[in-house]
Amino acid sequence: MQALTVSLVQGATRWHDAPGNRAYYGELVRSAPTSDLIVLPETFMSGFSNDTQASAETMDGEGIAWMRALAAEVDAVLCGSLAIRDGNTVYNRLIWARPDGSFEQYDKRHLFRMAGEHTRYGGGDRRLIVELNGWRILPQVCYDLRFPVWLRNRRMEQAPGGMDYDLSIFVANWPAPRRQPWRTLLRARAIENLAYTIGVNRVGVDGNDLPYAGDSVAIDPVGEPLIELGSLQQIATVVLDPAPLLAHRERFPAWMDADAFSIDLG
Repeated sequence: MQALTVSLVQGATRWHDAPGNRAYYGELVRSAPTSDLIVLPETFMSGFSNDTQASAETMDGEGIAWMRALAAEVDAVLCGSLAIRDGNTVYNRLIWARPDGSFEQYDKRHLFRMAGEHTRYGGGDRRLIVELNGWRILPQVCYDLRFPVWLRNRRMEQAPGGMDYDLSIFVANWPAPRRQPWRTLLRARAIENLAYTIGVNRVGVDGNDLPYAGDSVAIDPVGEPLIELGSLQQIATVVLDPAPLLAHRERFPAWMDADAFSIDLG
């Protein structure tokens, strides 16, 4: 594992304005310091909208093409989620776009029923683990943060540090009235999974008049924030050092006492 430089892009997503968001977030990404990974919020092309007819793109649409081209331009992995129509179903789909043009995808597993997301989107049925600079990374989307069983870091002997992943990332549109759970759960996930944790949320007010407080953050494996963003548009960059992570797992191997379980996806 090498040091990993990550930039958090906390922006005010335009409502149902994909061209405007491409221009806006493109400018922000290009202004970020040299990074290995640049993280955008959830549904950064449209805002968190249940109007899937208006907001959904396809896998061969402009959104993913833009992400792949921009990743190549800045020579960094770029990740964030979009509303994607795949066949007859729309997914809240996180895209992990590499500079070489290849990409991975993760469909949000837990759909936010309080806003009716479960009635308009399909849910994912698999976790995605990606590798970068020797790190194993778990990318997730917003409401997934509330479900620790899905996020449990499991023992994996052949991996560095003996665990399934080293860093979890949550891209979000998490409204300001629930900012305390956002801040608390990110720290809990870092502590219980003995892993670095990053959360990237949006700011501003969306088309449903919901305000967003940002509170994007990078947290170390004992729950201490490395960087904390406020409630304004901001780009922050952090360098994650693997040495403290591996040392913490060595001296406090709580993962060795974790319960074995399986998840029923039915």
